[in-house]
Amino acid sequence: MIINQNERQQMLANAPIGKLLLKLSVPATLAMIVNALYNIVDAIYIGQGVGFLGMAGLTVAFPIQMFILAVGQMVGIGGGALASISLGEGDSEKADNVAGNAYVLIVILGVLIMITGSLLLDPILKLFGASADVLPYARDYMSVIFYGAVFFSFSVVGNNIVRSEGNAMVAMISMMIGAGLNIILDPIFIFALDMGIRGAAIATILSQFVSFIYLLIYMYSGKSIFAIKPHHLRPHAAYMSEILQLGFPAFSRQVGGSILAIFLNTSIVQYGGDIALSAFGAINRIIAFLFMPMFGVLQGFQPIAGFNYGARRFDRVRESIRIAQIVLIAMASFGWLIAQLFPALIMRLFTPELEVIDIGAKALRIIISAIPFVSIQIMSASVYQALGKAKPALFLSLLRQFILFIPLMYIIPAVTGLGLTGVWLTYPAADVISTIVSIFMLSKLYKQINTAQASQEEALPPQT
Repeated sequence: MIINQNERQQMLANAPIGKLLLKLSVPATLAMIVNALYNIVDAIYIGQGVGFLGMAGLTVAFPIQMFILAVGQMVGIGGGALASISLGEGDSEKADNVAGNAYVLIVILGVLIMITGSLLLDPILKLFGASADVLPYARDYMSVIFYGAVFFSFSVVGNNIVRSEGNAMVAMISMMIGAGLNIILDPIFIFALDMGIRGAAIATILSQFVSFIYLLIYMYSGKSIFAIKPHHLRPHAAYMSEILQLGFPAFSRQVGGSILAIFLNTSIVQYGGDIALSAFGAINRIIAFLFMPMFGVLQGFQPIAGFNYGARRFDRVRESIRIAQIVLIAMASFGWLIAQLFPALIMRLFTPELEVIDIGAKALRIIISAIPFVSIQIMSASVYQALGKAKPALFLSLLRQFILFIPLMYIIPAVTGLGLTGVWLTYPAADVISTIVSIFMLSKLYKQINTAQASQEEALPPQT
């Protein structure tokens, strides 16, 4: 069933928040689970088929891929939030201009990433911790991935823009096409064609290209709220600047993880060698699998909060925050329980190496020990972002992964003398501190929303 523009806006404005969040977040969550499952399966194929050096190469490549994702999220989430607010204000022409400029901006940035990454490939890989043994594997993988940067980042932007109009189903299908096709192509290129880790990268690029084509077809099918015409694709500095400002917190959160990886990978190799780096590569995929469904809920939450904030429906904004937070805590707690109960079994999926399994199982329990608290922290950053408050969103996005983690990563091992275990303990320490700060800031925002609602009610004429 095709829902027209007015029906989608009515849905965002009037549908019960719980049902609306379910409607918008379930498709996004399913798509994120499939996408996270792809990361898991990709790592399993490489770990079992190529060996621990291949997994270590993938570990080095992962934060670089997250940087490309961060650029897409910066433009996509910023453009999606601004478009949602514009729709809530009833300004459809501005919404079209925002969407068009978001697509132009990401093509420009994607091409820059492709050129820069291809020209500086080896220095980049060494910066992210590739040793002499790991470098050939990381090079084989990332030399291909950089060529697909435009398709991948465009798909990330397109999915966020589509969600901003309340059409979560199309975004879900787009992500599931890319991830599902990747899962199918991986064994063909890695094993059947005997291309190893390079084959995994080729499978990834082909899958992202198909997802890119699907989104292009939808954009010009006439089914989208956004009627993007050639003049909407004309670059406007004001729109692009606003998109980047709103999306920068999401970029900071992701790229903070990439910058963190430079220090983290170096510390892991220092205390545990390539074996520990390989184990951490598997853990990275597991953590992503735990977080991806939560980000799906947030993707469903953001257009609801953004639209109703623009429409000054503060009661609905407050209700959407409350319900989304409950869901996130429940999801994080479930993932925490599974990982705590079966860490060795989970690690065995990725590698037959007993030493990697042993290191990884112990590290996994420590690293995810405070994940239920993290759900509060990421919710707080997403709330500020959805409401167009870029500066506090930026601070909260940087707090956990950058401001706290990097200093603690050096302080804890040095003070405790625990070496590699001290590095793992940095995760729960940063998680708890950042959550305490996030709770304080979120409560402050609640007071601002309540004050705005009270002022609005006082301005209304008395009922007769």
